[in-house]
Amino acid sequence: MHIDARIDSECLIVILVDSAKIDREAKIPPETLNGLKELGLFGIMIPEEYGGLGLSNTVYARLAEITSLDGSIAVTLAAHQAIGLKGILIAGNEAQKQKYLPKLASGEHIAAFCLTEPGSGSDAASIQTRATLSEDGKHYLISGSKFWISNGEMADIMTVFARTEVVIDGVKKDKISTFIVERAFGGVTSGKPEDKLGIRGSNTCEVSFDNVPVPVENVIGEIGGGFKVAMNILNSGRFSMGSSSAGMIKKLIEMTAEYATTRKQFNKNLGEFGMIQEKFALMALNVFVMESMAYLTAGMMDRPGLPDCSLEAAMVKVFSSEGGWICVSEALQILGGLGYTKNYPYERYVRDCRILPIFEGTNEILRMYIALTGMQYAGKLRRARTRLEVTLIITEVGSVLFFFFQTIVDEQLILKRVADVLIHLYAMTAVLSRTSRSISIGLRNHDHEVSNMTIMAMFTAFCHSFLFSSTDWYAHQKGLTEPVQYCWLQSSSFSPRLSLPDVSSNRIECRQLACFANTQSPVARKKIDFV
Repeated sequence: MHIDARIDSECLIVILVDSAKIDREAKIPPETLNGLKELGLFGIMIPEEYGGLGLSNTVYARLAEITSLDGSIAVTLAAHQAIGLKGILIAGNEAQKQKYLPKLASGEHIAAFCLTEPGSGSDAASIQTRATLSEDGKHYLISGSKFWISNGEMADIMTVFARTEVVIDGVKKDKISTFIVERAFGGVTSGKPEDKLGIRGSNTCEVSFDNVPVPVENVIGEIGGGFKVAMNILNSGRFSMGSSSAGMIKKLIEMTAEYATTRKQFNKNLGEFGMIQEKFALMALNVFVMESMAYLTAGMMDRPGLPDCSLEAAMVKVFSSEGGWICVSEALQILGGLGYTKNYPYERYVRDCRILPIFEGTNEILRMYIALTGMQYAGKLRRARTRLEVTLIITEVGSVLFFFFQTIVDEQLILKRVADVLIHLYAMTAVLSRTSRSISIGLRNHDHEVSNMTIMAMFTAFCHSFLFSSTDWYAHQKGLTEPVQYCWLQSSSFSPRLSLPDVSSNRIECRQLACFANTQSPVARKKIDFV
């Protein structure tokens, strides 16, 4: 693998990356890291006034697609800028940005995001690390341990979350606050790097803080506002997983296709068999959808006004991480024994890919977030349904909310199914948008995109129907048969009306589809009519 970038009209920097060596030695060589720094890849989204490249979310997604060819490098870069320094970027004051961003942009300093603890993973609000104000009121003394910290051993600057005592309406309460911690402050120690299954070259370890003195000027945002800062950081960084997964799978498809066109069985190339072709089709479809979702979301995030795209980003993360796992499994099935041995690079993709549904928020937690957040908009969208030819699942979701009311948070199987429908509706929205544009501008091979879109439309309809058929079964167990059957009858009218788009006039009419995900999203506020 190599990474290259043109620095000026005459100079081309090329970085040679030995992924097998990185995986074997569980370390990215210093010369590779230095090359990444020369390319400016540690400051992709840092504004130019602070020494960064100042690139857009869309370009960041494209670069993430390239760097994903080595999972360890991709994670190292993402841990640095997607979450490590993001708190300073989105919530830091001007003095903090001037002080820290230039060296972070150049790669002279490496950043880490310190939230997870031995006793708190998905439940971020239960962290125990504590920050106590010193007697002179000039410092916070931070003590505690953080677990599974990417870049933990090499980080110079850390975004650390700790409990602080705040007074609200005269009552003392514990609230989470965010701090910029320099290793040079003293009292910061790193444990032995974890020996991981995949992304082995990325540095992951425990980081401990023993009465680390942090100046009060290093508080990000307000004291007690750290939980919101943490969620904003995580929410803003997930969208690039779509392009990262797509980049990795495209390379795997390329290598697998080369094998399938040369390997002969029963006097035929492996690629000539129908079931093998089906596997390639499934991988290609997943990559197409991942790309479509990632770049649609990135484009929305680049719009003026910094729109809230956290829900869309979560959908991209869930679909892409699970789609990537499906693809590596299908590729290994094609490769047979070659895919199962360490003499070839294929098995490394399996190990690197397995972390995707786990980090930056587990897919189970994100499904809860998608469903519960989406439900907040059900009532608002109900009022708009007279202006929509079809309003998807709003009646059904409203019925579920009515019968479960306050206990809906505990109905995880219901929420999972609702989230799956929303994820596939957003995926369908992204695919339709991309395909419509390809037809309109006359892109070569746009007929392949139409085929992908058609398959995705049928799968979305199936997903919607499955949700309510399984809910109907669940209703028998809960004694809610009659009300939920009514809900099912309401929803079943959707499937017959889902006709595939007419592309004969070089225009896709998609009035039947409304994105339920987020009313802040342009596609959710009005009827979708892509040109």
